[in-house]
Amino acid sequence: MFLINRFSFFYLKKKIYIYIYKVLCLAPTRELAIQVAKDFKDMTKKLSVTCFYGGSSYNPQLDAIRSGIDVLVGTPGRIKDHLQNNKLDLSQLKHVVLDEVDQMLDMGFAEQVEEILSASYQKDSESNPQTLLFSATCPPWVYVVAKKYMRPTYEHVDLIGKKTQKAATTVEHLAIACHWSQRAAVIGDVVQVYSGSHGRTIVFCETKKDANELSMNTSIKQSSQSLHGDIPQKQREITLKGFRSGTFEVLVATNVAARGLDIPEVDLVVQCSPPKDVESYIHRSGRTGRAGRAGVCICFYQRKEEDQLRYVEQKAGITFKRVGVPTPSDIIKSSSKDAVRFLDSVPPQAIEYFRVAATKLIEERGAVDSLAAALAHISGATALEQRSLLNSDAGYTTMTMNCSQELHNIGCAWRGLKEQLGEEIDDVIRGMTFLKGKMGVCFDVPAHKVKEYQDAWQDGRRWQLSIATELPELEEKQRMGGDRGYGRSFRGGHGFRNGGGGGGNWRGGGGSHKRSFSSAFDY
Repeated sequence: MFLINRFSFFYLKKKIYIYIYKVLCLAPTRELAIQVAKDFKDMTKKLSVTCFYGGSSYNPQLDAIRSGIDVLVGTPGRIKDHLQNNKLDLSQLKHVVLDEVDQMLDMGFAEQVEEILSASYQKDSESNPQTLLFSATCPPWVYVVAKKYMRPTYEHVDLIGKKTQKAATTVEHLAIACHWSQRAAVIGDVVQVYSGSHGRTIVFCETKKDANELSMNTSIKQSSQSLHGDIPQKQREITLKGFRSGTFEVLVATNVAARGLDIPEVDLVVQCSPPKDVESYIHRSGRTGRAGRAGVCICFYQRKEEDQLRYVEQKAGITFKRVGVPTPSDIIKSSSKDAVRFLDSVPPQAIEYFRVAATKLIEERGAVDSLAAALAHISGATALEQRSLLNSDAGYTTMTMNCSQELHNIGCAWRGLKEQLGEEIDDVIRGMTFLKGKMGVCFDVPAHKVKEYQDAWQDGRRWQLSIATELPELEEKQRMGGDRGYGRSFRGGHGFRNGGGGGGNWRGGGGSHKRSFSSAFDY
């Protein structure tokens, strides 16, 4: 948007371009600076546009300075280097753009930005360059800082306004409870079901080490590469170009890919844990659902991070739909579709070479079994693991027991189960919690015990037992104990009641940025 604004100014002000109108655009990451520079070049061929960023050679940049620059895009570090070496003159600047200003100032660039701007700003001078700040999220401290170096008559354009929902409305927000030790394996299934082998996925990690390890994890069947600050700049550019062009399907990244980058047709965004600040969640989820397309953002969390998840919901104005991990049925359905698409891509001349072997295989095993085995092998879904829908633990199946009346406490459900399945279930069943409205419970059972319990159980008027095919809605108030059993101490309760369910107010953690920028941009 700020590109259109600047170029409109050029055209209206003069019939021809003259070098006195100079623009400086600062961006927090190299990738974003490169993208902005490319957008400038795509919009005009008559202006000299140059991009300066760390990790690239100084010599071409010095040549560009000698030749004259109309629009300079760059990261604060490299721009500052040229200023300190007396190679760059910013005294004739007419327009300054700070893109993703909140991140740039919060990443520790405040002092660098101040030094850069001091080369062309004078306190209370009307001749100071026009300053434009852009960001999808602007915490209150950004406005405080802005007043220090913008003119008193500055304009504030808010395209979100007082809307409750700050995140993109084209994105569906899902949350999956999963212990960190199970996360890599589950992410592979999530990518397969929600994006498939032909879609594009960005997985956000909190650390560079996590990004490296996850990108090489065999649980992600699609081709994947990592992107973070420790990767050489040239390789980072190759990686982004490959992801944009579809060379590989899964990009595992730190926040370096969260801001401003316009990567078309990203189907899925996965966040390995709830981010520490709401702005990060909004920017990360905004990598999908762009240009009117629908997208999905899935946030993994542990039970101890529930309050953090609710804080994101409250501040971002969204509601996470709690879902379980993809079931074997989901994975098979998605894998089958991918396998069929792979078959469609096989050229007819290649099929001829396999007709003899295919005919023999059909005679020996039958057409359906042969094709089914081939599809399973193509999709890679040859060994599927049962997982809990409650916490994603491997080797467990989630079951629900519905009740005809509202439960007074969870002890009623334990007694109902023991009447038919015996006392030994005490050490086998785990994670029991109320269903929405306390009209039953759900819990985890070791996968090898499921058939035994199904055979021993008889449904009655009060209780009905079944295997959960998706995560049911859970009662929000009751969440006691750890992952291994909610509400165990309530087994000796008192039957049923007809009154309404309990309620309560949640008090979430969180808070605003505590760093002070009061000294920044004082001229």
